[in-house]
Amino acid sequence: MTTIGQTPLLEARGLRKRFGDNEVLKGVDLAVPPGSVTCVVGKSGTGKSVFLKCLGGVLRPDAGEICFEGKPLRADDPGTRTAFRSRCSYLFQSNALLDSLTVLENVYLPLEQTTRLSRREFTRRAIAVLEQLELAEARDRYPSELSGGMQKRVALARALVTGPQLVLFDEPTAGLDPLRRNAVFAMIARYQRALGFTAVVVTHDLDEALVVADRVALLDGGRIRFQGTPAEFSACADESVRSFRDSVEDLRREIARVRQASNLSHPTTT
Repeated sequence: MTTIGQTPLLEARGLRKRFGDNEVLKGVDLAVPPGSVTCVVGKSGTGKSVFLKCLGGVLRPDAGEICFEGKPLRADDPGTRTAFRSRCSYLFQSNALLDSLTVLENVYLPLEQTTRLSRREFTRRAIAVLEQLELAEARDRYPSELSGGMQKRVALARALVTGPQLVLFDEPTAGLDPLRRNAVFAMIARYQRALGFTAVVVTHDLDEALVVADRVALLDGGRIRFQGTPAEFSACADESVRSFRDSVEDLRREIARVRQASNLSHPTTT
């Protein structure tokens, strides 16, 4: 569990990112406590994935600062950024598994590309992670031979094989039905607790995020409009939070009004 007052493991200060005339991030601030699951929620198209890519170094922000363990990750300090990348993993929305490689080969790929370990050692580490995620029997299969849920676990195994402190999840439940969404969130919570990494999860699945997260942040209009506990989010009266959080209730009320108006216009006769 996290403690109030802890130095954030990861912190964004005033991040800005523009694509042509479209300013997606307009000064984003976010603090991620160590050992937490922090879910960044928001409507589709609000820049959540862009923000995550900036945090992970996939995109470079136009302005602002990202700090890891209190130290700025500056472009003119490649050593600090390299050290950060070695302690951070990124789980892409599409899983990004290579169809031409087996499960085992997909999982040990980061070790093969970034370390000088022997093949025997990175194979041993990959097998250990597969066993932790209950995937050992699938080690010689190919991604196309796996279910969507198993592919997600393989992608997580690959993200964890380097022993990261921080794992960034980009819409991990995109395109999944409710049961599979629940299974993916349960998987994140289970292995985060078991292995102790810090997780940042970008998602638009609010109900599941409120169950899994220690911290919730709402990204809207290019800025973080709220960050706090799930209980604080549920009680927040801010209009940006309310309109996102209560959208289903708003829809229910609107449909009730439509049906009532329809009944008045077309009264039932007996």
